[in-house]
Amino acid sequence: MFISKLIDKRIAAYQNRLVETHFNEVENMYKQMSAWAHDYRNHLQTMKIFAQDGDLQAVLNYLDSLGKDLQDADPNRLRTGNKMCDAILNSKIAFAEANKIRVIAEANIAIELSISQIDLCIIIGNLMDNAIEACLDLPEEERLIRIYMEMKSTQLYMSFTNTSASKKRKKLARRFATTKGDGHGFGLVRVDNIVERQSGYISRNSEEGAFSTEIMLPQ
Repeated sequence: MFISKLIDKRIAAYQNRLVETHFNEVENMYKQMSAWAHDYRNHLQTMKIFAQDGDLQAVLNYLDSLGKDLQDADPNRLRTGNKMCDAILNSKIAFAEANKIRVIAEANIAIELSISQIDLCIIIGNLMDNAIEACLDLPEEERLIRIYMEMKSTQLYMSFTNTSASKKRKKLARRFATTKGDGHGFGLVRVDNIVERQSGYISRNSEEGAFSTEIMLPQ
């Protein structure tokens, strides 16, 4: 009983640190977006002056410059159709790419999800963190994460696959044993608990040089 309570306490502490980290990343992204929106109000005022002066060519030139600025600032932003998914995924993708990890992502979730934002943050955050850490053990040219998310009827489907330096891993009970340090096993437990609570389905597959996780959640 004592050991069980101790494990629950450590899992709760890890969860709190994880959620705080993920929401800080999301908050930082929204701050950047707010700053960008503030700048664009000034841009609109500038174009309004051009239009009032009848200088349509100046308006067109200004729009061309803004379009290039937007493309340069955010060339690979993933747009899933769901704001919370966008915020979480894009913050993690940006972190992965900053660490020289190639990310191929496709997601289409144009509905409001029933799963809470915190639970969604924990699932995606853990899957991405584990994938990123596995890729960092590889040479830069071999680092790759594939993300696929979509609605399948009334189910939210998620698939995360990453290249890995590890050999095929063995399962302990329903989970693969972690090769990392303190906290990583807790992340897997949290994901499993959320999927179970949501009456969902989770499958993990370890192969030579790759690891994948698939999740289905009722909506």
